[in-house]
Amino acid sequence: MELLYILLVLLVLTRLGGEIAARLGQPTLVGELVAGIALGLVVAQSSGLFPVLADLPDNEVFLAITDLAIFFLMLFAGIELKPRELAEGSMTAFAVALGGFLVPLVSGFGFAWLFLPDSELKLVQALFVGTALAITAVPVAVKILIDLNQLDTRTGRTIVSAAIFDDVLSLVLLAVLLAVVRTGTFPGLADLLALGARILVFFAITIVLGLYLVPRLRPLLERAWVAEFELSAVLIMALAYAVLAEWLGLHFILGAFMAGLFFNRTTIDESRFEHVKTQVSGINSGFLGPVFFASIGLHLDLIALAQVPLFVVLLVLVAFGGKLLGAGGIAWGLGLGARGATAVGIAMSGRGAVELIIADIALRGGVFSAPQPPPPVVENLYSAVVVVAVATTLLTPFLLRRALAGRGDDAPG
Repeated sequence: MELLYILLVLLVLTRLGGEIAARLGQPTLVGELVAGIALGLVVAQSSGLFPVLADLPDNEVFLAITDLAIFFLMLFAGIELKPRELAEGSMTAFAVALGGFLVPLVSGFGFAWLFLPDSELKLVQALFVGTALAITAVPVAVKILIDLNQLDTRTGRTIVSAAIFDDVLSLVLLAVLLAVVRTGTFPGLADLLALGARILVFFAITIVLGLYLVPRLRPLLERAWVAEFELSAVLIMALAYAVLAEWLGLHFILGAFMAGLFFNRTTIDESRFEHVKTQVSGINSGFLGPVFFASIGLHLDLIALAQVPLFVVLLVLVAFGGKLLGAGGIAWGLGLGARGATAVGIAMSGRGAVELIIADIALRGGVFSAPQPPPPVVENLYSAVVVVAVATTLLTPFLLRRALAGRGDDAPG
């Protein structure tokens, strides 16, 4: 009963927020985020009146639903895009991802090193900030591009491909951060090589199956008598890829995306493909997507803004600036054009739930426990990163819409 109540409240608020945002000419996720932020602020002030909602960010069932929302969002992104066109721009996307990863990592680490006090955990704390600024939330970028009808454009494909590469690089960095949090030392070369090998194995298996096995399933899908068998087939494939990713120590979003990428018009006929795409899109836009983006807004914590406002504001600027210079600068240098390169840098800035996950890992690992007593900047470091996650996710759609305005030369195709 509690879960039904939670979903009822969130869907009503997010649908209203999304409708208002759409009528104001903004992406629907802006309204969904604002709805989540508003609900979080109301519940924080009146937790006694809403005990179920007050514990929502830590509710395991609700967290599972948000994971499912991420799964479907990445599955739809894969279905919408074309493998051949993504492959053609893969080198460009990797260069963009590398720039958008290293520049925020170094600038975030340096910024934190200047502001944080000396302690035995200063290195870990600075690495945490650098890691939080280096990542890109792929689902956030995908949803913004879907809302703006820019997913299947040159700029959109570059953004999604670069975000996927960025996610793989983040896995390596997250492994380093986890090792440092657990042991206080950096992982050895053997551990990093093992992680790289698992990443290569994952992509080798999924690409080979996607290219050679999945197209051979078309006769089976066309002869099936079971209703909506095609939707079940793509979900089975996506779940299998996601399980493979988790088994190899990677994130399940890679599996969902790769499954969608290879479930295309060669797998089933045109009409059935469009039907499946419409179904997955409906699950995303009508149910799981709004719940997911509301959950990001619910995490907003304004304590840091009150206690260390300069640090938070500068951290947000470094977060945006690092992606604009790193990802956008590389994209511009590779010929995407000033407007397209700016759009890439902005889109890569949205951190979303991924940054919240990293912040939670650091909190549980005791990263903010030194020095004692902790000064305000250390005491509010977790809250500051949460503010960055929400702020970048909220501001990115506004900035990206302006950057993409009038891009008639980059039509979907």
